[in-house]
Amino acid sequence: MPRPKTKDDLLTAAKENYEKLIKLIDGMTEKELNTPFDFSNQPGKKEAHWARDKNVRDVLIHLYEWHQLMLKFPKNNEGVTNSKLAISYLPSEYSWKTYGAMNMMFWNKHQNTSLEDAKKMLAESHAAAMALIEKYTNEELFIPKYFPWTGNAALGEYFVSSTSSHYDWAMKKLKAHIKNCKG
Repeated sequence: MPRPKTKDDLLTAAKENYEKLIKLIDGMTEKELNTPFDFSNQPGKKEAHWARDKNVRDVLIHLYEWHQLMLKFPKNNEGVTNSKLAISYLPSEYSWKTYGAMNMMFWNKHQNTSLEDAKKMLAESHAAAMALIEKYTNEELFIPKYFPWTGNAALGEYFVSSTSSHYDWAMKKLKAHIKNCKG
């Protein structure tokens, strides 16, 4: 599916990819659910996330925490009419150059979260993200700079990144893990 460029496409892609992700997880065997991730013998998997996430819970929590960023972004910027007054998408102590450290902070924060809790948290945050998307018009979502606090981007691009595209990332990771388990 191409990257969404309309509200309807965004809602459809987010819904479909979320459902595919949950179906994939629900279809995993006990071995696949309980075997720690190990991509160390795959040199093509160099990005930090391949080493960071150790199990399904870690992937779900990652998605959940990025939903939280997305849910707070518009709320934090209600009424902001000047880009200089905007509150960043990322917490103030992080930047797009250092968000890897933020991802590690999320990972550390949830090491005592169960897989079942992670599933519930993700279901709730996904529903909240979908409800928030519904509140915006197509123009508000996909006209770049419609809101001064989104910088040069359109608000919809943030939603795409935190929903449909992120779910696709998660599925690729889980499929690689499942393949490793079949060895």
